Amino acid sequence: MYGTQSKKDLSLEIQSQIPILRPSIHSRRANITVKFQDLYGFTVEGNVDDANTINDVREKVREQGKVWWSLEASKGANWYLQTDVSSALKASLKFSVLVNAITLKKLIRKGIPPVLRPKVWFSLSGAAKKKSTVPDSYYNDLIIAVEGKVTPATKQIDHDLPRTFPGHPWLDTPEGHASLRRVLVGYSFRDSDVGYCQGLNYVAALLLLVMKTEEDAFWMLAVLLENVLVNDCYSSNLSGCHVEQRVFKDLLKKKCPSIYAHLEAIEFDVSLVATEWFLCIFSKSLPSETTLRVWDVLFYEGAKVLFNVALAIFKMKEEELLMTHHVGDVINVIQNTTHHLFDPDDLLTAAFDKEWFMTSPNISKERKKQEPAVMAELDQRLRRINSSNVEVDG
Repeated sequence: MYGTQSKKDLSLEIQSQIPILRPSIHSRRANITVKFQDLYGFTVEGNVDDANTINDVREKVREQGKVWWSLEASKGANWYLQTDVSSALKASLKFSVLVNAITLKKLIRKGIPPVLRPKVWFSLSGAAKKKSTVPDSYYNDLIIAVEGKVTPATKQIDHDLPRTFPGHPWLDTPEGHASLRRVLVGYSFRDSDVGYCQGLNYVAALLLLVMKTEEDAFWMLAVLLENVLVNDCYSSNLSGCHVEQRVFKDLLKKKCPSIYAHLEAIEFDVSLVATEWFLCIFSKSLPSETTLRVWDVLFYEGAKVLFNVALAIFKMKEEELLMTHHVGDVINVIQNTTHHLFDPDDLLTAAFDKEWFMTSPNISKERKKQEPAVMAELDQRLRRINSSNVEVDG
């Protein structure tokens, strides 16, 4: 049979089998590059060990699913909604509520099974509550009302659609583009202050893959931008994102002083990698399941989680980073790390290391401290731009 096949065909046939087979020691030593699909249909390129990691993650997901379904059976459907400790304590000291809250926090950090993510996210993030405040037809009416309208936001959205996860079997199709466009355009009219910001296309695309329906993805995007993340993160001047960068840089200095000092010495600005992390919420940097594990915690514990994750990425590669000599070297180390974090447990374990984050700072207080300097800098930048425009016009 093989005598009639070209070398290319034979190579493809062998590669397609590697992810589902345990490679031999010789294969590992050869460090064969393979392509395989992850849990959400993304084609990933890596070595044989990466493929095995994906298989291991699939098994972990199945095992974690058994834990969740067991709790559904013993505690009842939607048991995780009965975890509001503060309101429960006001009414009566319900021990079961406290136990559920502690259990839920631990469970979420270990990961929500993909099949349960849509329901759990929608409930715990506040999206269900937000949706309940408007008529049932809100989303459909909005989509009909904005159909055919052209704005700077819609033009940018149309430009970004083909560049959003190219090659994905559903997102990169006419149907996928149309669905993503409706969600993004709809939100751009819902919140004209945000409109559309590059980066949201990746976030909304991943929400679509998880939530399955446009309407649910729309409300998840709404609660993310309006309640979970810092204000003005996606405004025209990205002031909120600039504040987050300053806070992160400060945290890196406190938590990883050696790394911070070294990066300062080689004139590396952390915003070179962290801006994308905060704007795309890691969706463009981490493998899909790892990103969604971060989002599991984000939707339950809030935006402070993003700092834990960002710090963990630097902390995990401290030795390699301290050996770098140029800005490009740092970027290569960080990107190679993030693109191959196929096992979410590696990242999440580092992000929530108790000893490391025992004295976690008050993020809200840190933001308030950074805001005046950021706003002053942005205002000065705007004045320079306006001054340049006047000179050109003159």
